[in-house]
Amino acid sequence: MFARNFDAKHYHDPLFGPYDPNRHYTHVRYFEVGKVDFEHVQAPFVIGCWILIAGLAKMAFHSVPHMSRMVPESCLLIGLGIGVGALLYVCLGDIEASHHLDPDTFFLYMLPPIILDAGYFMPNRLFFDNLGTILLMAVVGTIFSTFAIAGGLYLVGMTGVYGVETSLLDILLFSALISAVDPVAVLAVFEEIQVNDVLYIVVFGESLLNDAVTVGLYHMFEEYMILGHSAFRMTDIGKGFVKFASAAVGGTFIGVVWGFVTAFLTRFTDKARVMEPIFVFTMPFLAYLNAEIFHLSGILSITFCGLTMKNYVITNVSTKSHTTIKYMMKMLASCSETAIFMLLGVATVHNHHDWNLAFVLATILFCVVFRSISVVVLTAFANRLRLRPIAAVDVFVMAYGGLRGAVAFALVMLIDPHLVKEQQMFLTTTISVVYFTVFVQGMTIKPLVKRLGVERANKRKLTMNERIHERTLDHLKAGVENIVGHPLTYNVRHRFKQFNHQYLLPCLTRGHHNRARDPKIMETFSRLVMMDAMQNYNDVTNMGQSSQRLTASSSLSVSDAASGSPALAPPAQRRFSYRRHVTQDAQLPNPVLSARDQVHMAQDMDARLLLWLTVQPAVGWL
Repeated sequence: MFARNFDAKHYHDPLFGPYDPNRHYTHVRYFEVGKVDFEHVQAPFVIGCWILIAGLAKMAFHSVPHMSRMVPESCLLIGLGIGVGALLYVCLGDIEASHHLDPDTFFLYMLPPIILDAGYFMPNRLFFDNLGTILLMAVVGTIFSTFAIAGGLYLVGMTGVYGVETSLLDILLFSALISAVDPVAVLAVFEEIQVNDVLYIVVFGESLLNDAVTVGLYHMFEEYMILGHSAFRMTDIGKGFVKFASAAVGGTFIGVVWGFVTAFLTRFTDKARVMEPIFVFTMPFLAYLNAEIFHLSGILSITFCGLTMKNYVITNVSTKSHTTIKYMMKMLASCSETAIFMLLGVATVHNHHDWNLAFVLATILFCVVFRSISVVVLTAFANRLRLRPIAAVDVFVMAYGGLRGAVAFALVMLIDPHLVKEQQMFLTTTISVVYFTVFVQGMTIKPLVKRLGVERANKRKLTMNERIHERTLDHLKAGVENIVGHPLTYNVRHRFKQFNHQYLLPCLTRGHHNRARDPKIMETFSRLVMMDAMQNYNDVTNMGQSSQRLTASSSLSVSDAASGSPALAPPAQRRFSYRRHVTQDAQLPNPVLSARDQVHMAQDMDARLLLWLTVQPAVGWL
């Protein structure tokens, strides 16, 4: 009945729309054996090509050790991007906006993997030990730089040297985005230098946390511009600073909550191990998007989500999942970082620059000068409260290492040219500042660090004796703080550890009754046990190898000896590795197993060694 009354010409499909007899074959009316339809796969094909070019570029750079030692990888990638942009310009004419580094793509897809990798693998103790200095540099330093740069640029502009009229609000908006130290650029350069841990964590932590300040100030000044001078009231200044503070606090709170939720979900993944990496990658990304929904700091959200969840996730997931998470996170961060620097270079080649030499030089000068002033003054204040003062050479590196990068570029792309007439001048100036800091400061900071004798990072792992003394001193300092009546850092840390062991671990991890109270000491103990086990294995292998060679040589024929094919493969050639086709093999020792289980493991290895030493002479005699 339906087929009889169905009228195809008047049917309106919700997906394909109204009836169109020429929908499928609009140009030809014959059967096509082959067809080229690049538009159908254009977007994923271009993305795949960018990833391929980025991978080939990193391989080429690292294959030339002299070049990689002299020039930072970020500079090489930007140079490659300029070359690709010039090629596109010659072939396609002026580059359209689709080839530029789109702000939404940068903030929603390219930046989160880099920040997640930094937050997940950030050393918690080192970060919280230096949190006061980091907050001082990130909050006070960024606010000072923003208003100082704006004041300097506005005073110079009043002399008419720029040739254009710039309002104070426009200059404040530009100063907010240009004063931010970029975490992508800092990561790219400081990881190559391998500076000491305190210097690295202070500069890197500042570059992470000052994004909350920068984005908050940027949106505050943007709201002021939308309101206009006529609707602006003095109470809006207070509202702006409340919004600025709520963006930082709210983003941090959302990240901590999502971190606990992620840890709780991984508690129940023991029957579906394949889902563990999915939760670890998806939940922080949702935390980032959740913060962006409410216009909070997504960078702080994903940073503290990684900081919160990692201590519980590592005890829940399997060894293979942890390895997958580690290398997948590093791969995504490396690909995003490579694409960001290359697209920065591509976005430079177009015909829409508004070059103002006076404004560019003034901006670079004020960025360097006020960055140095804020670092020197704030570190001098911080050294009065620090047990380990920041050295003078480290202060110089902190001032010199204030690199700008893709965050400033993405923010300047968000400026509406209908509200800010000088948007193109700000864009050109931002690119100039990024190139100056990355090429000039980024290329010269490595020889300066070597020349000044800056303390390098110590990659040596702590011994058990050092771990125990470190924990003993922590308890001692917490007791001293209680005695003098000033419960500060160590007392708070001691109370949190008690709360964590009593309430959080039972809720967020499996088998909490077997968990050690101090996972760092048990991790060191597990590493020592594994080293002893490997040493015992090597000793047994070396002792048994000689007897096996004697037994094998007596049974080898002349032809076999001539061909060089041994009858038995020596055990020393075996290697421990993960097999791809095995899904339920035994796990490696967990770094947070109970001390009793670790002792039993060591005793088991000693028993196996004793058994082998007892049986080996009889085997050799036979």
